[in-house]
Amino acid sequence: MVVSSSARDYINRILQDISGMKILILDSQTVGIVSVVYSQSELLQKEVFLVELVDSISKSNESMSHLKAVYFLRPTSENIQLLRRQLASPRFGEYHLFFSNILKDTQIHLLADSDEQEVVQQVQEFYADFVAIDPYHFTLHVPSHYIYMLPAVVDPSTVQRFSDRVVDGLSALFLALKRRPVIRYQRTSDIAKRIAQEAAKLMYQEESGLFDFRRMEVSPLLLVIDRRDDPVTPLLNQWTYQAMVHELIGIQDNKVDLKSVGKFPKDQEEIVLSSEQDSFFKANMYENFGDIGMNIKRMVDEFQQVSKSNQNIQTIEDMAKFVDNYPEYRKMHGNVTKHVTLVTEMSKIVEERKLMSVSQTEQELACNGGQGAAFEAVTNLLNNESISDVDRLRLVMLYALRYEKDSPVQLMQLFNKLASRSAKYKPGLVQFLLKQAGLDKRTGDLFGNRDLMNIARNMARGLKGVENVYTQHQPLLFQLMESIVKGRLRDVDYPFVGNHFQQGRFVLLNINFSLYLICEFLDVTWCLS
Repeated sequence: MVVSSSARDYINRILQDISGMKILILDSQTVGIVSVVYSQSELLQKEVFLVELVDSISKSNESMSHLKAVYFLRPTSENIQLLRRQLASPRFGEYHLFFSNILKDTQIHLLADSDEQEVVQQVQEFYADFVAIDPYHFTLHVPSHYIYMLPAVVDPSTVQRFSDRVVDGLSALFLALKRRPVIRYQRTSDIAKRIAQEAAKLMYQEESGLFDFRRMEVSPLLLVIDRRDDPVTPLLNQWTYQAMVHELIGIQDNKVDLKSVGKFPKDQEEIVLSSEQDSFFKANMYENFGDIGMNIKRMVDEFQQVSKSNQNIQTIEDMAKFVDNYPEYRKMHGNVTKHVTLVTEMSKIVEERKLMSVSQTEQELACNGGQGAAFEAVTNLLNNESISDVDRLRLVMLYALRYEKDSPVQLMQLFNKLASRSAKYKPGLVQFLLKQAGLDKRTGDLFGNRDLMNIARNMARGLKGVENVYTQHQPLLFQLMESIVKGRLRDVDYPFVGNHFQQGRFVLLNINFSLYLICEFLDVTWCLS
């Protein structure tokens, strides 16, 4: 079972059982939930002729009694109030209300009291409170997700809202999958402990009836860990296709906005990168950048062969065949154009920012010792006019994380050089990173130099060499996954919540920019990005 299928099935059920012309009304978060699993053409096939935001609908008084209103909203107090006002003066013939998570009894009573004209046909909970960006990854789009790192300057209610949203998303995920997990958390992280305990309270106490699914031989495991335990991975330049697009251009809900990198025809300014809709992307999203170029060349060659055959139209039968195949031909043309454009633009960025040189030094800092050579390499890159400010900052951050206890004098020299070359990046940024995610704050063996087994593994890899110097780094998460699979994850570092100790065998992995959420599950690996 995959997360995108769960979300898509919910949207299917919402739309297919309501016949006739419909307007689909969403909020600022459910619009993303729907858009990644359902295309506009598919909505039209379900007789959805309008899609509006719930707050926009409130600003109009135009009667549309010929339409059936299908609402799919998060059950927030703001949305409930908007719905109450709209039900007080109904504009549509019927109202079908669907919520992406658990409704409170008080909210149901408020809606019932507001439906004086009895236009509401149904109220249901469909647990798709997450954006399923591909079969194995989802995101929650938590605003200001770094907020938990600033407790001294943040209103406690803001941190609570952050925690509530994460718990809501996790509970919806497991309700959609019809599973109740065993829960563990990183001992050294207050926010990880808080989320784990609140999730356990919801699943095992407050809504235990909803989560009372058929018991399985192996329970899934939800492990909540803090991004601060591995600050290195997000600082490294990436060299696989999907990760490079994220890093160099940006992806939001499977959409890539190319306006930020250059001028393009209007129909190419925003492109869709979805492994569900694009077979080439699905096959190549985790391939190395060098291999992508060769694979795109093969795709271009195949397209040229198809183009040549389409030019040889001599009979009515040839013409009919071309018309039948035209939609597929047009789709293939769009795919070729999209991927050639992306790789071309990323190649330009790699060259302009000298990322091959930068990345090689990053990998050395992340994977190998040798402080003297590292200091010299970072200094040389800081002096290089072609290196961007953000890459300079990342290099100094990586050096600081690796050698924060070893040579404070050299570290201060790099701070000063960074400040002189990149005025907007103050040394305080690096010092804040060390305060939040330095050696004293971390639980895991980030650089493989604490644990004897990790030291031996690194020595063996150094003797054997690596296939690709640009992708030799393995995230701390990889070690955690290995420990889980082998049953070696230390209870003292990652304690259980409650007394539900049955251990799973496989790994369900969720990663958030600020928070990792790792879950064990049968034969699948998922990530929250």
